[in-house]
Amino acid sequence: METRARYVQMGAFTLAVIALGFAFVYWLENAGGLRERTVYRVRFESPVSGLLRGSAVLFNGIRVGEVTALELDPARPQRVQAMIAIERGVPVRADTHVGIDFQGLTGSPVIALTGGSSTQPVAAAKDGPPILTAAPEASQSMSQTAQGMLRRLDTVLSENAQPLRSMIANLDTFSGALARNSDRLDGIVAGLERMTGGAAGRARVAIFDLRVPQAKLTQKAPGVQLVVADPTALATLDSEKIQVEATGGAISALPDVQWSDALPRLLQTKIIRSLEDSTAFAGVSRPLDGLIGDFQLVIDIRRFQISPSLVADVELGAKIVDGNGRIIATRVFRASAPAPSAEAPAAVAALDQAFAGAGPELVAWAARTISEQGAPKAAAPKKGNDE
Repeated sequence: METRARYVQMGAFTLAVIALGFAFVYWLENAGGLRERTVYRVRFESPVSGLLRGSAVLFNGIRVGEVTALELDPARPQRVQAMIAIERGVPVRADTHVGIDFQGLTGSPVIALTGGSSTQPVAAAKDGPPILTAAPEASQSMSQTAQGMLRRLDTVLSENAQPLRSMIANLDTFSGALARNSDRLDGIVAGLERMTGGAAGRARVAIFDLRVPQAKLTQKAPGVQLVVADPTALATLDSEKIQVEATGGAISALPDVQWSDALPRLLQTKIIRSLEDSTAFAGVSRPLDGLIGDFQLVIDIRRFQISPSLVADVELGAKIVDGNGRIIATRVFRASAPAPSAEAPAAVAALDQAFAGAGPELVAWAARTISEQGAPKAAAPKKGNDE
C-alpha cells in the first residue's frame, strides 16, 4: 500500500510540472516573447556609441522590438550595421526615418523609428533582410552635438571679434555715463511716472494747491504790459514735493503728498492770477514767443518749507526789469506761519497762510513800483525824405 501511494504522488508531481510548462509557454506567447517578428538591417554611417544587443527599438515612441546583433562592415569600417527584430504589423515603410534616441536617467540609447507617409513597404535585400538607412547625423550623441555647436560658436566669435570689442567698449562708456548721472535718473523716472500717470500699484498721492493772493492795490498802471518770468529756485524746491527742514539743515519731503504742479510754476500761476484779478495792468502773462512786455517781474523762491521749529517759512526775492533790461527795483518778501504738526494737512495749511502774507505784498509792491515809473512813451514816427 505504501509503494502504491508513492507512485501516485510521483505521477501527480509529474503531471503538475508538465502543466506548468504548458502554462509558461502560453504566457510567453501572449506576452510577446514568442510572437512572430520581422527582421530588418539598419545601416549607420557614423559611430553608434552606447548601442548594445538587446537595446530597445521604438516606433513613434512605442517599444516594438530590440536589437539582436551589431556588426561592422569590413568593406567600409565607418559603417555600422544593426539587426533589429520588431513585431509583425508595425508599419515600416520605405521612407521611415531611422535615428538614435536617449532614454532614462542614464541616457541609454535606443533605435527610434518614425513613421513615414509612403504606403510602399521596405524592399528586401538580395542577400538578407530589408535594409533601413539612417541619416548621417542620426547617431550623433549629445556630446558630439554640443561640441559641434561650440565649434560653430567659436567660429562666429573669431569672425566678429572686432565688432564685439567695440560693442563692449560702447557698453562700458554707456555704463560710465549712467554712473556719472545717477543722481539725475531719479528725476527722469519721476517725470516719466508723472507723464504716464504713475507706476501700477503705487500708493495714491494726495495733491494740494495754494490760494491766489488777494492784494489791495492803491495804485495802478492801466497802460502797461507786464510779463511774469519763470521763477528760479534751488533744485530741492524746483519740484512738486512739499519740503520739510530737519534739525541740522537736512531737507526731506513729506511722503505720499505733493503740490498740484512744480512749485515755481505753481507760484507763477498764482501771482499772475492775482495781478489779473487786480486789473492794475493792461495785460499780464508769462513769457511767450513774440510777446514784448513793458516791464518784467522776476521772482526768486528762496524758502518755501517747514522749519525744524514747525514754522512755515516763505521768502521770495523780486525784481522789476524795464523794457531795456535794466533793473529798476528789487525787494525781498518774507512771511511765516506756525504749523500745528509736520503732518501734510497742517504743513500745507501753514505754507498757504505764509504765502497769503508774502504774495499780496509782492503784488502790491509790483503795481506800485510800475505805476510810479509810468507807461513808456511810444516812439515818434520818423519823417520821410519827401516831407
